[in-house]
Amino acid sequence: MARVLIVDDAAFMRMMLKDILNKNGLEVVGEAVNGVEAIEKYQELQPDVVTMDITMPEMDGITSVKQIRALHPQAKIIMCSAMGQQPMVLEAIQAGAKDFIVKPFQADRVIDSINKVIAS
Repeated sequence: MARVLIVDDAAFMRMMLKDILNKNGLEVVGEAVNGVEAIEKYQELQPDVVTMDITMPEMDGITSVKQIRALHPQAKIIMCSAMGQQPMVLEAIQAGAKDFIVKPFQADRVIDSINKVIAS
């Protein structure tokens, strides 16, 4: 069972994602509301996969990806972005994200992405 850390400043988005993951047999080991907290939680929990929002207060998702990957090159991070953030998605992939999923979340796309990233 894959262990997932959800990072998003919107409680509603975290809840939606958690629901999708739980229904598909994945374990949500933690949640973070910004990039700073994401780095702390990653260090503490060492999840198999992270879902990372791009736009957040304190530290955005792209900066957080760079910092997590600098500390843990094996980290598997999936970016979550709203439609129309393509340039940011490209920047996120260049920063080390393994994949991206678009909000609003489609359950099958989320699960496909996580399975693909875990297998890589």
